[in-house]
Amino acid sequence: MNDLKVIIKAKELATYTVKTTSNCNHFPKKYRFSVVDKMQNHALEIYENLVEANRQKFENGNDARRELQTKAITKCDLLLYYIELALDLKIISNGRVEFWSGLVKDVKHMTLAWRKVTK
Repeated sequence: MNDLKVIIKAKELATYTVKTTSNCNHFPKKYRFSVVDKMQNHALEIYENLVEANRQKFENGNDARRELQTKAITKCDLLLYYIELALDLKIISNGRVEFWSGLVKDVKHMTLAWRKVTK
């Protein structure tokens, strides 16, 4: 299957998020149910929404596709917030924040561009 570049990037983001947040050296267990679960869920939902958007039939109109793209963009914004929160809580380093935020922003901007041409 030839996935869109944004879907490949979203897969990388989901993998990185799950691996990073599953490491107790980076994310102590006390944050497991408050921060980690949300981060993992948002990253996975970004990927899921983009895959589902790509599967929408073009002849059915673009409303369903655009809605899924918008959901993915919103999840990117939420994940960026949780990454910032982790930095504020001193759970992760600036370097990790820069890399991780870069992944999220790449997916967000690619999705915004895709949504724009979906009109």
